[in-house]
Amino acid sequence: FRLMVSPPPNLQDIPKTNVTTWPIMPINERREKEPAMLAAAGDDEPDPVVGQDLPTEAATPRVLTIISHVMEKLVARNEWLAKQTKGFGKSLEAFHGVRAPSISIAKYLERIYKYTKCSPACFVVGYVYIDRLAHKHPGSLVVSMNVHRLLVTCVMIASKMLDDVHYNNEFYARVGGVSNADLNKMELELLFLLDFRVSVSYRVFESYCFHLEKEMLLNGDVSSLQDNQPMQASLSVASSLSSLYV
Repeated sequence: FRLMVSPPPNLQDIPKTNVTTWPIMPINERREKEPAMLAAAGDDEPDPVVGQDLPTEAATPRVLTIISHVMEKLVARNEWLAKQTKGFGKSLEAFHGVRAPSISIAKYLERIYKYTKCSPACFVVGYVYIDRLAHKHPGSLVVSMNVHRLLVTCVMIASKMLDDVHYNNEFYARVGGVSNADLNKMELELLFLLDFRVSVSYRVFESYCFHLEKEMLLNGDVSSLQDNQPMQASLSVASSLSSLYV
């Protein structure tokens, strides 16, 4: 048996995304320096990912569409709650940027999938991590200021748990539009917030698949599910993952 692994793309070939990279510093200091940092970031430059069609061989799995839809709903609800409570909670400060990135959640997930080649199951498990985080730290809200950084960190950890071959932190940092030092810090922060509970049983994984599909159906967006296989079939991993979770 020979494991065929395609050569990794050159880091320089990956277009930069508009999830701005800031040096590691306390969040209050970052906010004080926001005007100068935003000016240095070149906000007028168009995002090379937004509006760019993915190649046919990297067709986006439907599970990414569903997760992005659910996350957008969660962020919209939490943005409203943040206005009422006047705070996001301190637990997720390590993931906060100085402003919300211009790239949408859907495009951001597509970007991660396109360049990292991680399995679709990683996005489901990454969503499990975010859900666990929300239940363990209910006062800390997932909002537009932190959702992108949370997603890339969660998917990267999930890839390390699930995939036989995965890229290192530097590669994920380049894809996610953050610095390598920031991603290392966020990975460690997330692991401690989750108490290192990053294992997901097959039954839990399957239950989240059904939950995500139900969310899409309840919101009337059946078009992405009815013409082809159901989401579990599109993942093509529900049965094969059972051997990993015994």
